[in-house]
Amino acid sequence: MITRRTIAAAAAGLILLTLPAVAEDWKARYPELTLAVVPNENAAGTLDRFTPLAAYLATRVGVPVKLRVVSDYAGVIEGQRDRTIHIAFYGAASFSRAVMTGVKIQPIVTQIHQPGVSGYHSVIYVLAAGPYASLDDLKGKTLALVDPDSTSGNQAPRFFLKRAGYDVDTHFGKTFFAGSHESAVLALTEGRADAAANLWNAETDTMVTRMAVKGLLKKPDGTPMQQSDFRVVFKSDFLPEGPFAMLASLPEDLKAEIRRAFLDLPKADKAVFDRLSDGKDLGLTPVTLKDYQPVIDMLKANDEPRKRT
Repeated sequence: MITRRTIAAAAAGLILLTLPAVAEDWKARYPELTLAVVPNENAAGTLDRFTPLAAYLATRVGVPVKLRVVSDYAGVIEGQRDRTIHIAFYGAASFSRAVMTGVKIQPIVTQIHQPGVSGYHSVIYVLAAGPYASLDDLKGKTLALVDPDSTSGNQAPRFFLKRAGYDVDTHFGKTFFAGSHESAVLALTEGRADAAANLWNAETDTMVTRMAVKGLLKKPDGTPMQQSDFRVVFKSDFLPEGPFAMLASLPEDLKAEIRRAFLDLPKADKAVFDRLSDGKDLGLTPVTLKDYQPVIDMLKANDEPRKRT
């Protein structure tokens, strides 16, 4: 006799048989995942910082995760557009640009730098020993930017400086893209630029402090440089930290595994988590597309003058 109990038992058995098949299905479609990052520092340093994360993610999702260091943010955006990059670490502006240009991605998490705070500022640095003490002093001088799609290194300076009455393209005599946050600072210390745009998390956590710890900043006489050797002549409003993001087209169970892996990271493997920020970050927090709407609005404002030309 067929009863409700036998029907329920049969259904349960069907579920048990089906779930592993679903998992095996996505593993067959995605036998390897790619995690992409753009270096804030030199490529070797980026490999050292993110390779352990790729290994951690591989153990959590059950397939190899290959780390890909991309030369610029545009490369990450295009890699996710053509679905050859499955997970990526973005700046806020590059993530927003990807979304604005139709790339189907979902933000996962972002870093917490201070208690209850997930974000940073864009700053303009000059050398403390130099003659420049304000933006007005930099009229006609050379500014080192980072990358066209860098938040702190291009988009935020353009937006917030213009709001303050300084147009980047007309106020400075020359601007150029150094290629990375470290390279922009080095352009300043080596005399190839009078000022440099960069990120600023806190007094004790900036690109300058990170480079000083690694011994990368030297005066002409070889003396090590510290944060005090630099002067901030402009600081933007607070900006949301960029996210790790994944393809929206990935299977739902795979996306759930990736999301859980990131959320668990600070406690599941503290050594890997600390390696990402030299132990400075406090945790990871979930983010949604809504968190980046202010940055999308900023990019639209920056794009508007170009549309009119």
